[in-house]
Amino acid sequence: MTHAHITTWVIAFILFFVSLSMYKAHSPKAKIAHMVLRLFYLLIIATGAMLLFSLYSISALYIVKAIVGLWVIVAMEMVTVRAKKGERAQSAWIQLVLAFVLVLYLGLKLPLGFHVFS
Repeated sequence: MTHAHITTWVIAFILFFVSLSMYKAHSPKAKIAHMVLRLFYLLIIATGAMLLFSLYSISALYIVKAIVGLWVIVAMEMVTVRAKKGERAQSAWIQLVLAFVLVLYLGLKLPLGFHVFS
């Protein structure tokens, strides 16, 4: 299940940048890419919930990681919607980078993920 979760995240980030570039190019198909990205948000939440509830005992750091993961999704959506409207998204980008670094650190630190910082 971990691989499915990581795969959905990677595809979501690819779709995120594709959607952004399509909105900046004023492509009429940008809305389709954005809707597919939203579908991947749901897949990320579903695979993350399956991983979280498959644990024998859930520590507080896993709950924090889940909340920060939701924060990443919300920040991605804020950046995409602001690009769609043609508005500045500097604060949303800062949130996205901060949340992504934090969730990546937690994911690599916790025992369920890869053991880089252990």
